[in-house]
Amino acid sequence: MNRYELEERLIDFAVLIYRITEQFPGSKEGIYYKDQIIRSSASSALNYGEAMSAESGKDFLHKVRIVLKELRETFVALRIIDRIQLIKAGNEIDKAIKENNELISIFVKTIQTSLKIKHPKSPIRNKSNIVNLKIS
Repeated sequence: MNRYELEERLIDFAVLIYRITEQFPGSKEGIYYKDQIIRSSASSALNYGEAMSAESGKDFLHKVRIVLKELRETFVALRIIDRIQLIKAGNEIDKAIKENNELISIFVKTIQTSLKIKHPKSPIRNKSNIVNLKIS
């Protein structure tokens, strides 16, 4: 997958989240989680766009880490939404959780690879930076 395909995948993910939130009730909780999950899912795509224009390797790594944080935030929100049954459980939530987890895995690997390139002779040196990055 090239960087443009990954960007499209992130955009598609943000659109999927938006479509899911259209089903949320107008309750206080529905509005809160709708706003929260739209922001975090869209932010992952927007920050990836920024990362593609990074001015240095350090800048790229910083921006990709922000993408990962936003994806994790979205993942937790999806799990909460699913547990409190804000909408009827269904294929869309399951699809979003699966896609979210796959995107997290891609960005964990991207960060790991970037750290190896940055410090090729010392793979253990940055191990603390990548511990527990993947959510299963």
